[in-house]
Amino acid sequence: MTDARISKSRPTSADVAIIGAGPAGLTAAYQLTQQGYKVTVIEKDPVYVGGISRTVEHEGFRFDIGGHRFFSKSQEVVDLWNEILPDDFIQRPRMSRIYYEGKFYSYPLRAFEALWNLGVVRSTLCMISYAQAKLLPNRNVRSFEDWTINQFGRKLYSIFFKTYTEKVWGMPCDEMSADWAAQRIKGLSLGAAVLDGLKRSLGLNKKPNDGMATKTLLETFRYPRLGPGMMWDAARDKVVAGGNHVLMAHSFKQLTQDQVSGRWRLTANGPDGDVVIDAAHVISSAPMRELAARIHPLPACALSAAPSLKYRDFLTVALKIRSEDLFPDNWIYIHDSKVQVGRVQNFRSWSPEMVPDPAIACVGLEYFCFEGDGLWASSDDDLIALATREMAILGLCDPKDVVGGAVVRQEKAYPVYDDDYAAHVETMRSELEARYPTLHMVGRNGMHRYNNQDHAMMTAMLTVRNIVAGERVYDIWGVNEDAEYHESGTEGEQAALASVRDVPARVTKAA
Repeated sequence: MTDARISKSRPTSADVAIIGAGPAGLTAAYQLTQQGYKVTVIEKDPVYVGGISRTVEHEGFRFDIGGHRFFSKSQEVVDLWNEILPDDFIQRPRMSRIYYEGKFYSYPLRAFEALWNLGVVRSTLCMISYAQAKLLPNRNVRSFEDWTINQFGRKLYSIFFKTYTEKVWGMPCDEMSADWAAQRIKGLSLGAAVLDGLKRSLGLNKKPNDGMATKTLLETFRYPRLGPGMMWDAARDKVVAGGNHVLMAHSFKQLTQDQVSGRWRLTANGPDGDVVIDAAHVISSAPMRELAARIHPLPACALSAAPSLKYRDFLTVALKIRSEDLFPDNWIYIHDSKVQVGRVQNFRSWSPEMVPDPAIACVGLEYFCFEGDGLWASSDDDLIALATREMAILGLCDPKDVVGGAVVRQEKAYPVYDDDYAAHVETMRSELEARYPTLHMVGRNGMHRYNNQDHAMMTAMLTVRNIVAGERVYDIWGVNEDAEYHESGTEGEQAALASVRDVPARVTKAA
């Protein structure tokens, strides 16, 4: 590991200490470095920055953990991506399908294909169920199940939402908050999808602006040629080149605020023992539950609300398969209860440079689990064997063609949206922000909100503005609050400070 990748000195003082070198933490570190601030970032991973957006390398093959399309409606985020990584983006076609009962469904839908695959009887039942939901909607929408049935009807919910969603989250859909559905699939309707599917089936959707307000998925996206970790490696290198510090293999241990000066003492445990960083501000992308538990003395919310926040973990089993290519999709969603896998990525479809051998295909099977359960605790060999069997069950490869594999585990990949999560988050936010104005929570786990990469970055960008201003000028909790579908529309269509969704308005203050 070279000095360009990690600072080897042991700093004791900084203007801002940052917990976590994911997209939010490194975005904040990069922008603060540009502004001339002294910054120290701690990251528990000994090798990789980028968090869930890192790219793991194994024998020359590269794996994207979760799949990260570089698309944002925020022009500020697009500009920042271009600034950090100006010469290494490639344009890639977007293709995803749903696997259901042995058949593949294009996503977005192609109406004739979907009708043919479902059959006349089932398609008719779907339309009847949809009509019933629109005529007699549930007025007391509480759960994911309630919201989705209201939008699409019970039949389509059972086919395209229930099995996959429960596989991902490990809990019944009627116990999940409706906030999840509203955030992730708002803006898509069955009528719009069918209309767009008909246009696709008939080849009538070639013009990018046809006057329709249909929310459709993007057709292409930009992607770093060596995977998303390339972006965050570059951001780290620019932070270090600017004279600041990124401490790898350093785990967050304790956070204490001096009651007189207001400065923070951040303790991190590293390979050579504890490091203590004195800082005026702390930016945390650590899970809210862990942050509260490590503040000394413990805030009340660490005992009341924090323990109730839940997270879903997942692991990727990458298989190397003797084949030029297996399928053209970026990924396939697996809506099938016969297998445990939830999604299958094709890494060559993300970028050919991630798969160095043209005679070998490389796919990533994603399994959603809880840390410590049977899947998580399985050996790598057992998981590779499971993935190989399930690829055969799905008809995606012949097991004898599998020539190798690797396993990547990702803890706390998804903050869980159960019935009570919003109340617990609000309790923690209210106490921590009121008590500690120089403690800033950012990113997906830092705010317990399922932010995409660009939204996580925007929370960091606004936090930097607040630090520079010396007060909370922008409410970062407004980022992604009124979400449309995350991959619809035109990249960069929202100008700086123009979007309530991406860039909240300034906080208004009483006279």
